[in-house]
Amino acid sequence: MRHTISVLVENRFGVLSRVSGLFSGRGYNIESLTVAETLDPTVSKMTIVTSGNDQVIEQITKQLNKLVDVIKVTDLTSTDHVEREMALVKVSAEGEERAEVLRIVEIFRGKIVDVSPDTYIIEIAGDEKKIDAVLGLLKPLGVKDIVRTGKVAMVRTTQKGKKGGEE
Repeated sequence: MRHTISVLVENRFGVLSRVSGLFSGRGYNIESLTVAETLDPTVSKMTIVTSGNDQVIEQITKQLNKLVDVIKVTDLTSTDHVEREMALVKVSAEGEERAEVLRIVEIFRGKIVDVSPDTYIIEIAGDEKKIDAVLGLLKPLGVKDIVRTGKVAMVRTTQKGKKGGEE
């Protein structure tokens, strides 16, 4: 099963290397990884997507918590949260295909961020299913290149400031 893990870390040299080393050293795969500063420039948040059963995820969480620069580890999979990713897609756009690409982009609320005589570069943001759906429609038109950011995630706030999943 896929899990989305949020890791709050001290924003220090080598932290990313230690976290990724923990995964590779134990034979766990990272499907996607995003890292950025939080409102506090001394702290960064990592969003890691990995696969494994409950025992594997529990082991990963325990090992991450043992790392010196790790502040907090949260498996978001079972909490109420919002996930998004962004993709840039370079697609063929010649002749009648140009109008079809524009229609697809409009339907999925994407943006054309670059235009050349024979290609468009499209920016699309949303959950994984939305990105996959757009790619499915664009592939027959000729996807030339794609880059995806990987998932970012945040716990939803429900009533009176409580985070999703808390009592």
